[in-house]
Amino acid sequence: MITLYHGSYTRVDAPQVNAGRRNLDFGRGFYVTEIKAQAEKWAVVVGSRYNDEYEGVVNVYELDESIFERYHVLRFNTYDIAWLDFVVANRHGEDAAKGYDVVEGGIANDQVIDTVEDYEMRRITAEQALDQLRFKKPNHQICIRNQAILDRHLKFCSCYTIKDKEEK
Repeated sequence: MITLYHGSYTRVDAPQVNAGRRNLDFGRGFYVTEIKAQAEKWAVVVGSRYNDEYEGVVNVYELDESIFERYHVLRFNTYDIAWLDFVVANRHGEDAAKGYDVVEGGIANDQVIDTVEDYEMRRITAEQALDQLRFKKPNHQICIRNQAILDRHLKFCSCYTIKDKEEK
C-alpha cells in the first residue's frame, strides 16, 4: 500500500473519475500525489477559490500498488517530448489518455508551465522546450481514470484542513 494525497476545498471520501475537468495534464480523472506538501499547497489554492476562510482540505488515501501491474498504466518518468505532447494534447481537450486506467508523471506546475505554454503556442520549438525542462525535477501526480480502481483499490483514510496563513 502507498499513501497518497489529494488537495481540495472539501472532504472527498468517495472520489469520482468524472467529477473533474477534462482538459487537465493527464485528462479527466481523480488526481493524487505521493508528495504531501504538494497536496497541501494545492489545497490552499483550491480552498481560496471556494470559500471565504481560505481553507483547503487534504484528503489522505491508501492505494493498493497491485493496480500498477493489473491495469493499463502510462508512466512518464521525466519531462520529455512524449510528456510534453501528451500534456498539450490533453490541455487542448483531446483524450490523449484514452485507453489508460492510470497515468503517472510530472505536473505542468508553476515551475514548468511557462515552457509548456510557450511550446503549446508555438513560440518555442520542442527542442527549446526540452532544453528548458531538462533541469527541472518533475513533481508527481497520478491520474486515476478508471472508477473501478477508485472503488476497489483506493481507501479513504482521513482528511485535514490547511489554512492559508499568508492570506489571513
